[in-house]
Amino acid sequence: MRSIIKLISFAIVTIITGASFAAAQENMKPPVAKKVPKVLKIHGYELTDNYFWMRDRSDKKDPAIIEYLTAENKYTESFMGKHKDFAANIYDEIIGRIKQTDLSVPYKLGDYWYYSKTEEGKQYPTYVRAKTRDGKGEEVLLDQNEMAKGLEYFSIGEFDVSEDGNFLAFSTDKTGYRQYTLQIKDLKTGKVLPDKIERVTSTAWSKDGKYLFVVQEHPETKRSDKLFRHKVGTDETALIYEEKDPLFNIGVGKTRDNEMIVAGAFAKTSREYRYITAGDPLSDWKVVLPREDGHEYSVDHYKGDFYITTNKNAENFRVVKAPVADPSEKNWKDFIAYDPKIKIENINFFEGYAIVSELENGLEYLKVIDLASGSKAKRIKTDEGVYTINLGTNPEFKTGAIQYRYASMITPSTTYEYDLKTGRSTILKQQEVLGGYDKAKYETKRVWATARDGIKVPVSLMMKKGTKLDGKAPMLLYAYGSYGYSMTPEFSVARLSLVDRGMIYAIAHIRGGSELGEKWRLDGRMFKKLNTFYDFIDCAKWLAENKYTSADRIVAQGGSAGGMLMGGVVNMAPDSIKAAIVQVPFVDVLNTMLDETLPLTTEEWIEWGNPNEKEAFDYMRKYSPYDNVKAQNYPNMLIEISLNDSQVPYWEGAKFAAKVREMKTNDSVVLLKTNMGAGHGGASGRYDRFKEVAFDYAYALTQVGIEK
Repeated sequence: MRSIIKLISFAIVTIITGASFAAAQENMKPPVAKKVPKVLKIHGYELTDNYFWMRDRSDKKDPAIIEYLTAENKYTESFMGKHKDFAANIYDEIIGRIKQTDLSVPYKLGDYWYYSKTEEGKQYPTYVRAKTRDGKGEEVLLDQNEMAKGLEYFSIGEFDVSEDGNFLAFSTDKTGYRQYTLQIKDLKTGKVLPDKIERVTSTAWSKDGKYLFVVQEHPETKRSDKLFRHKVGTDETALIYEEKDPLFNIGVGKTRDNEMIVAGAFAKTSREYRYITAGDPLSDWKVVLPREDGHEYSVDHYKGDFYITTNKNAENFRVVKAPVADPSEKNWKDFIAYDPKIKIENINFFEGYAIVSELENGLEYLKVIDLASGSKAKRIKTDEGVYTINLGTNPEFKTGAIQYRYASMITPSTTYEYDLKTGRSTILKQQEVLGGYDKAKYETKRVWATARDGIKVPVSLMMKKGTKLDGKAPMLLYAYGSYGYSMTPEFSVARLSLVDRGMIYAIAHIRGGSELGEKWRLDGRMFKKLNTFYDFIDCAKWLAENKYTSADRIVAQGGSAGGMLMGGVVNMAPDSIKAAIVQVPFVDVLNTMLDETLPLTTEEWIEWGNPNEKEAFDYMRKYSPYDNVKAQNYPNMLIEISLNDSQVPYWEGAKFAAKVREMKTNDSVVLLKTNMGAGHGGASGRYDRFKEVAFDYAYALTQVGIEK
């Protein structure tokens, strides 16, 4: 992207200078995409797609597509040119708040403490370990900066050290397509072994470190479907299991006590696990509980028993204990009885203790259970009314203390050490915010917006203290609302650039997520998916009615499935917001879900529906953003896509932008910005990523008249 900007700047400057340059920027017209009609006949309908030609799955894209996307980038850069210095100022603010040379909190695994360190001016971390917590005599395991030299994108996926500490399995992606290549480093010699396995998505070591279990994804559909056992230092790789059901992905891992290797098969509403003992890697795998429609469960191991977190007769999950010899339902004993008010997210076992992650009334909790004494379980104390709390990195089973992480929208991310015996929490590290951040100058709270069906939807807010709630405050309203993913109220140093300029930051916890339990998820998927869109629209309207903001002061933001949300909102209620930042958006729902060869399609049929079935097709057609673009006024939009995106192909957002421009009846501005060298998550380097955020925030602020 930066190279494109430089070329554009050079080309324009050689022709135009001074005031005429600024005028040219403002007068540049948006590209007009050619129309090549493609007709889809299905279920008695004929759907015409004029922009299907933008789709190209080959590594080397059609030059006409690259030319079009480049022209769109030029238009976006031209339109935002007058705000270039503003975006640069925001970037400088962000960089000025972070401690650029820093260390992560070390965690113990075996004989070593592991951590990463960043250095000023370097895009990536360096991964190290030491025999002592203070880092004395540290050894470098991976220097991501060296590994990324000469590459526009570089990401590390797996980072898995063998139990004896002698080998490191790591995976890398050089394009952003999230297709990772696995390698193994001998930590005794410092040499990378010749072993190399493509498209690896998860790993687990045998107890003796001689074998590595790996899951590999399909080269085309990207469905994780094959489990292999690889003998380290050889080319001996045996296929252990292949998942044939297109609705399921598989993954592999090891229980914290290092006793069991567990492989899970996951669909959106069903799971199945199989296992072997970690000390016998050549043994036959056994199924814990056979898969059933609607039965979601997970499994952990502790002292000869399985602990199964299950939704059977428990919508928000319960935990049962069952013997490894026969974990069938007839042998279940309640370990944590079902409480419909509390959703059990997961349970983690340490020697003598279990830590339960819970959700109640939209708030997260960590509950500590003393397994030895049987004393009453207790929650770790939280001091704020809106926050996020979760376990940190705790690979060690035999430990007297665990790490957990706490943050709120005004409290920087803080890692605590919790003494399991005394119940005392000690701060290990709090994220430093340079430049004199004063938490007391800000406030955060949760309000409840009323949706059209009477349901109360929680909205988390952050603002400067003293912000007048007279309907004039600008607001960035963010949401996701899919897959049961909860949008937690985290802290962000970048966000201060919005709030310090008077903007309220809001997260709408709409249905489709799990913030209010499992029913909240179920009420925003499949044939109830419209609730997700309605909730966001109704939250925006409620916030305006209650004078937190007004419709012409709201900038909405969402990415991926949240980008689909944005596409639905601008179609259904274009007057409810001023502008939208639509990131890597899943907007071409019908076309994508009809193509089984595309990544993620088949496994998503039980999240959105299978449009090959008429009932599902008819319902999905009600909200599919690309299929619902019509002749009406539209708000301003910044649509962002990535050329190497494997999760949501670049052409979805490109087609959506072209169609909105073709159909809209007002003079709103639709910008399309393509990252030509990254994937779904955007830039991989931290400085490049901050530049992307600064650009987005400059766009959001200028949309509501704030330009400095």
